[in-house]
Formats: sequence, structure tokens, C-alpha cells
Amino acid sequence: FGSSCHEKRPGAVRLARGEPAFATHRPTPVAAPMAATTGLEPLVETQISVVTNDGRLFVGVLRGFDQSSNVVLSDCQERVFDTEKGVEQVVLGLYVIRGDNLAVVGEVDEEIDSRIDLSNIRAAPLKPVVH
Repeated sequence: FGSSCHEKRPGAVRLARGEPAFATHRPTPVAAPMAATTGLEPLVETQISVVTNDGRLFVGVLRGFDQSSNVVLSDCQERVFDTEKGVEQVVLGLYVIRGDNLAVVGEVDEEIDSRIDLSNIRAAPLKPVVH
């Protein structure tokens, strides 16, 4: 990259010396991904609850996430709500949820969660999220 190369190209950034450095990948979208704007980093290695756009509820330990807000949960279980049978807990183990399917992510208070008798809770399944 010589100093004579001053034309503007898509994806170009300027270095400290004013020389362009050309990206070898597509430019990052203008909107920041959810992971960068919602603060998932402090939740790594803690138990979280995830509600997906289709109304499913997952609980597990957040092991990691990426720039697309895909999350990796260990010790994951899905909690399936029913108005007659109570809450069924389906053990999933290590589980990945796509970032574009996340509706709500929150930290679980493990002490309070352990005191809840899910078999006595009767509730209709969550409805899908409408954007």
C-alpha cells in the first residue's frame, strides 16, 4: 500500500499514517449485534434463562457467545409449561441457541430457582414473540 494509493474503496479504513487498509471481508453492519449492546459478557459462567422468539424457555449456564449473539449453554434444560401437567423439564445438556432467535436473556437467581416446585405450577405455554 503505497502513499500514492488514495482512492476511496468500500470497506477501506485509514491507518495512522494516512495509508488505506482494505478489508478482506464484508463491512460490519451499521446496527450493533445484540451481544455487543446487551452485555452478555458479565453473564458468562452464570446460570441464565433464555426465552426464544417461538416462546420456548431454556435455563442453563452460559458458556459463551459470539458476534451474532449465538449462545452456548451447558447443563441446559427446556421448561415446557402446561395448564394441567405442570412444568416439564427436558434435559438437553450442551445446547446452542441462534442469536436471531433470542427474545429475552436474563440471569437466574439460583437460590430462588431451587426453591420453586415446578411440578405445582400450572401455566399456558408462552406465545411466540411478535416483532
